[in-house]
Amino acid sequence: MDLILRIGEMLLSSGAGAADVTATMRSVADHLDLRQAEVDVTFTALSMSYQRSLDDVPTLMMRHVQQRDIDYEDLTAVDHLVRDILLDRADLYLARNRMATIVSLGHAFPRWAVTIAWAVMAAGVGVFLGGGALVSAVAALAAVSIDRVQILMARRRLPFFYHQVAGGAIATLLAAGVAATPIEVDESLVVTANIIMLLAGIGLMGAVQDALTGFYLTAGARLIEAMMATAGIIAGVALGISVSDVLDIGLSGLVPGQVKYSDLPVLILGAAVSSAAFSVACYAPRRAVAPIAAITAVAALISQTVEVNGFGRAAAAGVAAFFVGLVAYAVAGRVRVPPLVVAVPAIVPFLPGLSIYRGLTWLADGGYLVSQGILALMTAISVAIALASGVILGEYVAQPLKREARKLENRLAGPRLVGPFRALTRAERRALRKSGE
Repeated sequence: MDLILRIGEMLLSSGAGAADVTATMRSVADHLDLRQAEVDVTFTALSMSYQRSLDDVPTLMMRHVQQRDIDYEDLTAVDHLVRDILLDRADLYLARNRMATIVSLGHAFPRWAVTIAWAVMAAGVGVFLGGGALVSAVAALAAVSIDRVQILMARRRLPFFYHQVAGGAIATLLAAGVAATPIEVDESLVVTANIIMLLAGIGLMGAVQDALTGFYLTAGARLIEAMMATAGIIAGVALGISVSDVLDIGLSGLVPGQVKYSDLPVLILGAAVSSAAFSVACYAPRRAVAPIAAITAVAALISQTVEVNGFGRAAAAGVAAFFVGLVAYAVAGRVRVPPLVVAVPAIVPFLPGLSIYRGLTWLADGGYLVSQGILALMTAISVAIALASGVILGEYVAQPLKREARKLENRLAGPRLVGPFRALTRAERRALRKSGE
């Protein structure tokens, strides 16, 4: 039970959906002869109970999620461990030792490489927004400053809300500093690029996935977390504007959330670079970075083609997400990572973070802008649902379902993005062990 709870905790804290976490824990429990065990997953805690017989007192264990960082390296390692357990390649003793090793070891990428990845992502978003080389350079410098400051704040255990406040303030003040020089730069696009960077890892995809798969409590908690993080960015940008006004640095033309989309080839390049950099910043295995960039480039082309032909933004995002979900299963199998590691970075350029930002900003301003704020939030919700449902529908089409797997799949309200895709029979496990696969 302790091993199963640790597996679930690692998966949940690394960004896996509650449905995937629950089904993975049940699969391991059944394989380790803890049949009929009850598993409960919420946003902050996991619990598991098991009653050996009707005459015995049930045993209950719980674990709380101590930290919540998107870590695809640990997610991949735990996913491989689960597969080895189900294939009888690892017994309980070896599995516990491997789990302890995963928790205690560091990452393949040094921390400074992650900072560089955030800078590259901000620069890629600047290109994606049509800002040019100068906007991308300033956005990359702001991303480096934001990341290093957030590291210091994390060491002092400050809540994530204040991290977002600091990020929004730094981006605005740096844009104001550049605007005060003779250098001509669109400070609105600089701030917007860093806003997208700050909103990329919030987890809108996980929130909508949990809602679609029936885990409404966890979905509500993820949505509240997203709203609080966005409110922190708004507060940070407002603080930066106030400080610049006190210092008499004009930011009259600042429009956070401004978008000037570039030409199609440049837009595709910016989307691919930003998604690949995001995957590196989340410690995705190196072998998955190039496929993620390629998938994102094709998805961006599909999205722009659909939108240019008269369909709305939600429809374009949904079609692009369906393509991502369709190919993520096959690509993830070839590069030996969970489909979630491929799918989430690939849809990062399409996340409706700017719509949420603009909606909350207009609601805070009040007056005649309230109606525009509500419309922007509704647009954001529709795009988020289109992205998550498109990815899940693509996984439905891509994942082969066989008769012996249906009992396990019926426990899920959706396809698997993490964990074993189906239950293996004893004959299949013996055949795999003999073949050495």
